Amino acid sequence: PIVLCFPAAKPKKILQHLIGSVFCLSHRLEDQTKKLHKDMKKSTEADLAMSKAAVKISADLLSNPLCEQDQAFLESMTALDTAMRRMDAFNQEKVNQIQKTVVDPLKKYSSVFPSLNMAVKRREQTLQDYKRLQAKVEKYEEKEKTGPVMVKLHQAKEELRPVKDDFEAKNKQLLDEMPKFYQSRIDYFQPSFEALIRAQVVYFTEMYKIFSELTDQIDQAGLTDEQRERETEAKLSDLRALSIVADD
Repeated sequence: PIVLCFPAAKPKKILQHLIGSVFCLSHRLEDQTKKLHKDMKKSTEADLAMSKAAVKISADLLSNPLCEQDQAFLESMTALDTAMRRMDAFNQEKVNQIQKTVVDPLKKYSSVFPSLNMAVKRREQTLQDYKRLQAKVEKYEEKEKTGPVMVKLHQAKEELRPVKDDFEAKNKQLLDEMPKFYQSRIDYFQPSFEALIRAQVVYFTEMYKIFSELTDQIDQAGLTDEQRERETEAKLSDLRALSIVADD
């Protein structure tokens, strides 16, 4: 629950602090929700771009003329291409799941803020009318109590009454509903974050299986990572030694 503590002060001043704090929390929540929605969209777009690029690379390698000359290389590239396409399929499934359970709910949640901000704006407009009419009443109350002044004072009070009631109703509604809305964010977002974690766990579990199978298919020599690194470096050194390769 939201707990707001203030030093000893008049009730009216405490209420003003409370209203300001509630509005501040609401604006912060709106900013953070929009930022999270934007970041999640960028993340899913980057995910899709990554797997599509991997498929493009494996397809290019598979179409390399060397595949026609070396059967072992053809089999390795075929295995790689199959793995990349499986990865892309699982990635697409993950992104679709995240879109439904995280991105779309974030967008829906963000759509609430315009009406909330409009309610705050209407309250502020009513408050300004209330202050203006209250000042008018106070002006006549300070004047000498002549007949015409009393008539104008009565008229001013009559004009003030519905505006005051309207403001107090709007103010009470916001003070009741905004803290509840702010607190509800946890219950709203919890299922989305749980779904995001589950989608990631399922995806990376499948990736482990796919790349384990791929390693078994192409790692026929049984070399360690260090041995492969030395082998790759030796081949790169041979390439650098060629006369067609420019010096850095």
